[in-house]
Amino acid sequence: MVLKPQDILVLLKLLSIGRSDWTYAWLGVQLDMSPSQLHVAVKRAIAAQLAVKKGERIVPNRRNLLEFLVHGIKYVFVPELGELTRGMPTGYAAPPLVNQFGSDEPPPVWPTADGSVRGQAFSPLYSLAPGAAAKDPMLYELLALVDAVRGGRARERDLAIKELSERLELHE
Repeated sequence: MVLKPQDILVLLKLLSIGRSDWTYAWLGVQLDMSPSQLHVAVKRAIAAQLAVKKGERIVPNRRNLLEFLVHGIKYVFVPELGELTRGMPTGYAAPPLVNQFGSDEPPPVWPTADGSVRGQAFSPLYSLAPGAAAKDPMLYELLALVDAVRGGRARERDLAIKELSERLELHE
């Protein structure tokens, strides 16, 4: 089974909701995905050992997920950079890293029609990620941190990894 970017989006959403109960139907509304897409994504995440089944619950395997995000995601889901466009800030230009970096360069943005920032197009982890991030500030931060790992410079990556490590520990 091959891991897909939507599998990581689902796992990050599960991290953002913490211990809250969820159903595939509810998760589908939050991520704009069908319950069947979610079932398959969860099956792949479990097969890749990035999630585990605890009784009736599916939860991210925090240790394995962090290891993948730190060491693998930038090689598996390489971002595509594009031209200047309007969009939603990501990577170092989004919370929680936005106040730690100053730059004269255009910030990375997920291209969106209603984007508030002009910057360099940076492909989201999954096409539906910007919409899901707009609904959930915690998910937005996790996705931005993952993007800093995927396509940031060394200092941006290091700070993003530190933040991800703390967030995965805090939600245990």
